[in-house]
Amino acid sequence: MSMNYPGTFITLEGPEGAGKTTQLKLLSKYLQDENIDHVITRDPGGTSLGKPIRRILLSAESVIGPVTELLLYEADRAQNVSEIIIPALEAGKVVFCDRFTDSTIAYQGYGRSIDLKLIDMLNSVASQGLVPKRTILFDIESSAGLARLHPSGHDRLEREAIEFHQKVRHGYLELAQANPERWRIIDAAMPMSKVQEDLKNLVMEALGRPLTV
Repeated sequence: MSMNYPGTFITLEGPEGAGKTTQLKLLSKYLQDENIDHVITRDPGGTSLGKPIRRILLSAESVIGPVTELLLYEADRAQNVSEIIIPALEAGKVVFCDRFTDSTIAYQGYGRSIDLKLIDMLNSVASQGLVPKRTILFDIESSAGLARLHPSGHDRLEREAIEFHQKVRHGYLELAQANPERWRIIDAAMPMSKVQEDLKNLVMEALGRPLTV
């Protein structure tokens, strides 16, 4: 079970091209204006140890077996949780993580067909049992999301077959359906300003604060 910390842990999830990273940057400006103390990290690559792990995982040149891939993500996560996420939550901050354990279930579980029980066990170890208060899924149809990506810069995961991306999206939607209390879904195909408006609303709702315009 997840421990209770004075801070609030919110994760952002979504398939390739959903735009969550861009939306998180825009949200951060709003939160600064509202004087809401927050920390943004990412999974993988949120720590100095995690940055080279991220480069290995996403490099188009990397040849990585499914189990190796899984363990690299978990190693990165374990460091991020102990170094950044838990200390910030203990300090009472709002912590946003761009991807977390649900990404591993969607990509390595549904996408790569690795045993979900194994993933759950490793996720629990790496996260120290930490469960987000709110997980916001940026949902977009697979071909539409991939079409948004710059054709010359596709990373290792973006180059996977469309069937892989469709399995990942299906995994996300099943996870959200199974746990409606934690998950909220945003239609990421909407205009950026509407997506940002929905994101602000969902975050302020999770924080129990009124939205100021």
